[in-house]
Amino acid sequence: CPEDAKDPRCDIPRVLYTIPNGCNPTGASMTERRKREIYQIARKYDLLIIEDDPYYFLQFEQPWAPSFLSMDVDGRVMRSDSFSKILSSGLRLGFLTGPKPLIDRIILHIQSSTLHTSTFTQLLVMQLLQQWGKSGFLEHVDRVIDFYSKQREAMLSAAEKWLKDLAEWHVPSAGMFIWLRLKGVPDTYQLIMEKAMEKEVMFVPGRAFMVDSSAPSAYIRASFSISTPEEMDEVNSSPI
Repeated sequence: CPEDAKDPRCDIPRVLYTIPNGCNPTGASMTERRKREIYQIARKYDLLIIEDDPYYFLQFEQPWAPSFLSMDVDGRVMRSDSFSKILSSGLRLGFLTGPKPLIDRIILHIQSSTLHTSTFTQLLVMQLLQQWGKSGFLEHVDRVIDFYSKQREAMLSAAEKWLKDLAEWHVPSAGMFIWLRLKGVPDTYQLIMEKAMEKEVMFVPGRAFMVDSSAPSAYIRASFSISTPEEMDEVNSSPI
């Protein structure tokens, strides 16, 4: 019951971690209704929500669902955003937004471990954002969304052409991944790590994303981030 959540001896979870948009690896996204339901559960059981949202700016459908942070009325949401997905993966730079006491504590941990993110990449992004301004940044985001949207359509077209009788998937509304379940294949690990690798085809077997990484999984994760439409078509048509 909710009252038990305040008892330190209770085993009710204290933190809810979520990737609400374009979840890696499934590509699934939460609706506004689902987010509001979850937020009310968090309030009821006094949970901290860690909203890890690196694909927020890679949502293909308008309007975008509001963030958990925008719903927060009592300081229980810690939000993480990333520049790596929309500027350059090599930057490894992001930012946190949340209650000041938690942010201050995280800063202390960073100072005692990594000290801080690369000064060069921080200055690079700061100068770029100052030059762009808000409107320039959002125009860049639109271009990135357009690119990934076309990549997604190319991957879906190739999958529909070659895999519709061999696999099942849903259309991701954000991000850069498609999560496929292979029909008649109880575990994809050997198929991907041996046969696919021999043909220089890179997928990630589903068990890599499981709590028990030794458990069989019929799923694979495919990325449409950098492959050309021609490469996607070739890979999906190749028997493994």
